[in-house]
Amino acid sequence: MVTQLPGSGTDSDGSEIVRVLGYNLRSLRDDEDALARVIRATAPDLVLAQEAPRFFRWRAHAARLAAKSGLLVLGGGAGASGPLALCSPRATVEHAEDVSLPRTPGLHRRGLATAVVRLGAARLGVAAFHLGLRADERYAHAGLLLDRLAALGTEHTVAAGDVNEGPGGRAFRRLAGALQDGWAHAPRGGEHTFPAAAPDRRIDAVFAGPGVTVLGCGVPVDVPGVGGADLRAATDHLPVLAVLRVPAAP
Repeated sequence: MVTQLPGSGTDSDGSEIVRVLGYNLRSLRDDEDALARVIRATAPDLVLAQEAPRFFRWRAHAARLAAKSGLLVLGGGAGASGPLALCSPRATVEHAEDVSLPRTPGLHRRGLATAVVRLGAARLGVAAFHLGLRADERYAHAGLLLDRLAALGTEHTVAAGDVNEGPGGRAFRRLAGALQDGWAHAPRGGEHTFPAAAPDRRIDAVFAGPGVTVLGCGVPVDVPGVGGADLRAATDHLPVLAVLRVPAAP
């Protein structure tokens, strides 16, 4: 029998259990109700998403998904060129900022949705990201993501995104060299995230900063209420759920 990972809340040692869901939304072009069901079933404190709507009525689209999922819009969307952050009502937001990354000619601009939040006694710097299609750009933007996380000024951090390459890639290795690759540290559930219909690649990941304990991380195929049909219908990527233990802030 598989023991379920803990729900969010304060642990017995005063640390906080934080559930983080990384998810590529494919601009909400698929089954939005299935997407919301998956998100609700995973009970996240934070959703760090990619490919949120960026054009006509993008704020309304983000707000609708948040409402269907029982969450609030934290930041991102068009201002971050696609990454979007949602949070549960449990989160207290200290700061949120959308960041534009240097644009590669011929490709669309990339960005980050960043924030500093408090979840119970924990204080956490967060970032949603989506690296690009060119290897040199991915590597450079991975470095800028690490710089931005450090500039948030929090002892503990988490980032989630679509890396657009597997763990052997230079950008993925750059991130995993500075942060904890959640799946590599505590694999739980499914490994491969793309394509959703027949996944054979791990190109989506949750990365936790030093001092954060990864209790489990992977595609939430063993979470009650998450059905395979919904996972395939929601978008062309599978989500990554990380359950983290974050020490209480001083």
